[in-house]
Amino acid sequence: MPSNQNPLGALPARFRRERVLIVGCGDVGQRVARVLPRSGAHGVRVLALTRDAQRAPHLRVQGIEPLVGDLDRPATLRRLAGIATRVLHLAPPASTDVKEPWWRDRRTEALLGALRLRSRPLGLVYGSTTGVYGDCRGAWVPESRPLAPATARSQRRANAERAVRFAGRLGMRASIVRIPGIYAPDREGGTPRARLLRGTPALRAEEDVFTSHIHADDLARACVLALWRGKSQRIYHACDDTELRMGDYFDMAADLYGLPRPPRITREEAQRQLPASLLSFMGESRRLLNHRLKRELRLVLRYPTVDRGLRG
Repeated sequence: MPSNQNPLGALPARFRRERVLIVGCGDVGQRVARVLPRSGAHGVRVLALTRDAQRAPHLRVQGIEPLVGDLDRPATLRRLAGIATRVLHLAPPASTDVKEPWWRDRRTEALLGALRLRSRPLGLVYGSTTGVYGDCRGAWVPESRPLAPATARSQRRANAERAVRFAGRLGMRASIVRIPGIYAPDREGGTPRARLLRGTPALRAEEDVFTSHIHADDLARACVLALWRGKSQRIYHACDDTELRMGDYFDMAADLYGLPRPPRITREEAQRQLPASLLSFMGESRRLLNHRLKRELRLVLRYPTVDRGLRG
């Protein structure tokens, strides 16, 4: 499929006039909505769950029908029952400081409970994180690798995946897309420029970690293809072809922007100088295989490397 062709262009007639519900319609969700065709033979009705009624006009301008509801208040989700033929779930778990078991993702449980009340959607895609693998020490990681989440947030993602896969055994064709670092020049916080301007250090080469990336537009297209082409109970890595250590990524970006490269420090120094949120990314090293993304979903990456993606 040519990279500039609409992902739904070759779908059979029985998939036409679908109703796609986006749960977690932030930047990526809105990009998904732009990919989906709204008119013609393959026109799709796009709906989005939002807990903020004030966002409704913003969504309507984009041709998205807002549905007001809150994943943290299950009683507000009843209207979702039977409303969509396909559901894209991109909402993150609640923060880990809420008063509930640290391992549960009640938001996913609430959504699945609402979807089971009437006719279930034909397809359900859950956007998870590659953090469910934990530290793989730089190994190449297939989708079949056992999970080893090392943080409360990634543990919640892993348990949300299990809930989604269980729902897939009850009549919904459920697929999971595991997502690494998302970037795009037109995405807020979507480039390393701000970090480079702050002079945040990176690890020295011998202690550095491998990281994976995906351009937000390629991720949106991957999600759409998974809604139609994703196999039941199947997991897909939504990542590009880049094979870079974290420090090399920032060096490349610095050269591209004409900024100084970040200083390199030891891991011991990083533990003294950097916040825990940043250290967590420096503690996990893995390289993701994306064969299923290309062979099964048949996605042709528009931005196969971060160098190309950051250049626009």
